[in-house]
Amino acid sequence: MRLSSLADYAVVMMSACARHCGGTRTNAGQLAEETGIPLPTVQKLVSRLSAAGLLRSARGAGGGFKLARPAAAISLAEIVEAIEGPIAMTACVEKGRHDCGLEGACNVQAHWPIVNQAVRGALAGVPLTQLVEMRA
Repeated sequence: MRLSSLADYAVVMMSACARHCGGTRTNAGQLAEETGIPLPTVQKLVSRLSAAGLLRSARGAGGGFKLARPAAAISLAEIVEAIEGPIAMTACVEKGRHDCGLEGACNVQAHWPIVNQAVRGALAGVPLTQLVEMRA
């Protein structure tokens, strides 16, 4: 299992926002410079993370964006899901998907929701504050 580059960048970006203590606004240019993420990608991520309720943005002079909630109240699972959608290890557990050749004869399909919940639970147990504190 591997996160997409976009989800990875979203985690990096949200960690940078958390280092600003969530109280001060920052802009996309500053964040691109601080993280090394290309500006168009930062702008795309700001849009998705704002739509997911993780960032709050303001336009105009003095505008920018900041965390919508305290960093301790934002989990890694929420950031990943804002970019990737619901955590699902296999496509067969997604509603409306019927593209598996084993569907109807698979003995494992009924168990994937348990695995998905375990993975999501592990990611939900990592608050953004923990990612900021873990410096290599």
